[in-house]
Amino acid sequence: MSDDDLLLDGAETPDLRHGAVGGGEFVAYTCRAPDKTTPNEDTVAVVSCGPQAVVLIVADGAGGLPAGKKASLTAVTVLIDTLQGALEQTTLLRTAILNGIDAANIAVKSLGNGSATTLTIITIEGRIARSYQIGDSEAFIVGQRGRIRLQTTAHSPTGFAVEAGFLDQREALHHEERHLVSNFLGSPDMRIDVGAEVELHSRDTVMIASDGLMDNVHLDEIIDRVRKGPITEAMNKLVALANRRMADTSSAQPSKPDDLSMILFRKILSRPPTNLTKSVI
Repeated sequence: MSDDDLLLDGAETPDLRHGAVGGGEFVAYTCRAPDKTTPNEDTVAVVSCGPQAVVLIVADGAGGLPAGKKASLTAVTVLIDTLQGALEQTTLLRTAILNGIDAANIAVKSLGNGSATTLTIITIEGRIARSYQIGDSEAFIVGQRGRIRLQTTAHSPTGFAVEAGFLDQREALHHEERHLVSNFLGSPDMRIDVGAEVELHSRDTVMIASDGLMDNVHLDEIIDRVRKGPITEAMNKLVALANRRMADTSSAQPSKPDDLSMILFRKILSRPPTNLTKSVI
């Protein structure tokens, strides 16, 4: 990893970072589930790929399987190392990402402990964003007026049911099979869902979140909080709402205590590009 890259694993305490990279502003957060004494199984990374390019990554080690934390951290670290080596050789970013995912999959399988992890990525080059997904950590691009310009599909029975129109988002959030995931990094039949290119507009918000958010907060609630205002404020609102839901099992709202990880990013398009460096709060 280079000095410009950010890697969060939030093993025991919440970790929140805010800064500038790739011609935009980001805020990243991770925290283990409120009822856990074992490590946070999520890993979050923000990787600089040049003055106007960045890679956003969220990996969620498979709960209930051995060494979920080791799987997510291994996958993200190997992906970053492979990505940086490829970019030094001026490899196309899309090719570098796919090669990095393959290398990460081999590395997780090589752990030999039966562990696995989800892996969701958004690359941003200039104004162009693209998603890469394995598992149920989801990615979005939301316009200032609340229009969803990109939404990945969770690789799960309920995710595919929503995509097919058999369930709506709210029904899926309460479904008894919500916890099932059908695609993991570290499995022999791992598959990569590559999204189409999306051109970012002014004030678009790019987001990746683990199921700690997606299983506790309705989609319309997420959109309402991220579509406008400072992204630091949006992050604080989402974290507060997700934690409140996790703590309250008595209401009709969803409540699934889990590790919680998110990245929010906005490209700065209102002024000429500048080479911004990361700051931390």
